[in-house]
Amino acid sequence: MFRAHDSTHPAQRDTFAGRLDPCPSGPSRMTSVQTDLQREVAELLVEALNLDVAPGSIDPQAPLYGEGLGLDSIDILEVALVVSQRYGFQLRSDDEDNVRIFTCLASLSDHIAAHRVS
Repeated sequence: MFRAHDSTHPAQRDTFAGRLDPCPSGPSRMTSVQTDLQREVAELLVEALNLDVAPGSIDPQAPLYGEGLGLDSIDILEVALVVSQRYGFQLRSDDEDNVRIFTCLASLSDHIAAHRVS
């Protein structure tokens, strides 16, 4: 696990557990090389969550939650907050697309590209 700290009880980490599909493989996701926006979002994740991993080493197809990057539900909430502040649109906790949006770096970056204001 890449987390620098994780004080969340395991029972609290299952908000997304078992519900994530593999990262969708659309045209922009055919490679594990990061795009400029994916690199920017990876840097934002590492900084906001104090992750012990280089932003460039995050595979855009790797799961953000659980296995992969190792984020938990509290981390996802923090990511939603910093993305909202940085890109000027609201990521709501009751959005039925959250599981898809937060599947991997590529899907989060695609959502940001489609909705960002700045």
